Amino acid sequence: RLDAAIAPCYKAGEPGATVIVVKDGQTVLRKGYGSADTAGKTPMSADMAMRLGSITKQFTAVAILMLAEEGKLALTDDITRFFPEYPTHGKRITVEHLLTHTSGIVSYTSRPEYPLTMARDVTVTQMIDSFKNDPLEFAPGTAYRYNNSGYFLLGAIIEKMSGQPYAKFLEQRIFVPLGMENTAYEGFERGKAPRALGHTPGAQGFGPSAALSMSQPYAAGSLVSTVDDLARWDAAIAAGKLLKAASWQRAFTSYTLADGKPTGYGYGWQVGKLQGEPVLAHGGGINGFSTYALRLPQQKVFVAVLSNADSGVINPGVVANRVATLAMGKPLPEPAGVRIANASFDTRVGRYELAPNFVLALSREGDRYFAQATGQAKLEIFARSETVFFAREVEAEVRFDGADSSYLVLHQNGQQIKARRL
Repeated sequence: RLDAAIAPCYKAGEPGATVIVVKDGQTVLRKGYGSADTAGKTPMSADMAMRLGSITKQFTAVAILMLAEEGKLALTDDITRFFPEYPTHGKRITVEHLLTHTSGIVSYTSRPEYPLTMARDVTVTQMIDSFKNDPLEFAPGTAYRYNNSGYFLLGAIIEKMSGQPYAKFLEQRIFVPLGMENTAYEGFERGKAPRALGHTPGAQGFGPSAALSMSQPYAAGSLVSTVDDLARWDAAIAAGKLLKAASWQRAFTSYTLADGKPTGYGYGWQVGKLQGEPVLAHGGGINGFSTYALRLPQQKVFVAVLSNADSGVINPGVVANRVATLAMGKPLPEPAGVRIANASFDTRVGRYELAPNFVLALSREGDRYFAQATGQAKLEIFARSETVFFAREVEAEVRFDGADSSYLVLHQNGQQIKARRL
């Protein structure tokens, strides 16, 4: 049943995915789908290693919590303790702000020049110097905005307080003790797992992804792994390894903003609900690859989906949510939509800015309505009313305030993101 839900998502000869599903500590599905190399026609196998992208962030967060437990830092520390010359513009920016995407620091990957320079090797100091003088986007702790700069800074803090390179600290303190032989900072691999090639869609079909120096994603997205190693990671979390129970609990608790609103994000994990059950999850998108891993702690279910295309294929989060729902023994939801006039939806058609360089586009094709976020697959959406639209493949809802189409609010993973129309 699980395989039947996944197999139609991937076509022979196109990029695919590796998928693992664990329930009650037992692997109930472990399989490769599609092609590991579209040019060479190599089929995907379940043991293949791929870039994780931002799933890296949970490892960075755990490393910070390990150092905190050792008394080498505190989450309340101002970042000027580690970077005395960092211009905080008169604001107090803490380690916790970096962990929770609430620092207000500009994310370096959203800067206009980033796509033009991402293939260059940079030092940690050079990258920090490239964004540190930008004005803060908001006062620390007052808003949530996903931020790679924060996790880059956390990597530098790990190096300063441990006396080891980021790659070596994770290797010695996390990967080796947990038997994660095929997980590493890319370029520092120890294992022998075969690698799936990364793909990007183009006019002539899928081709190689754009070059990226792995010095740039660093502690925000530089790791490679396999679904087997991610299952080992989840088993270690379930067993309470590496950290005290209180530290794990903090990592899995949504941060609360200054106005009392939850962000839906802890330390390296999104905190939300799936089919009414608590879920901890994170996705990743990086040159050539898109990924998603989720854990349902009360249901004892873990799912990881690693895909070797950065767009043009089904969103791995959609696959993970579907499979996790089935693994819980629940039916896939097929909520009924209502019929509205196409002319009514046409007033909503357009592009809405969720964050800098991250846009949600609404479109219509005949009597069908669609939403597509930057770098993600197009999803069909359905009307719940003339002001509320939902997706069946992911737990997401778009709401408008009456006839006003100047902005929308996206409800997903326990978060509410207001997006103005461009």
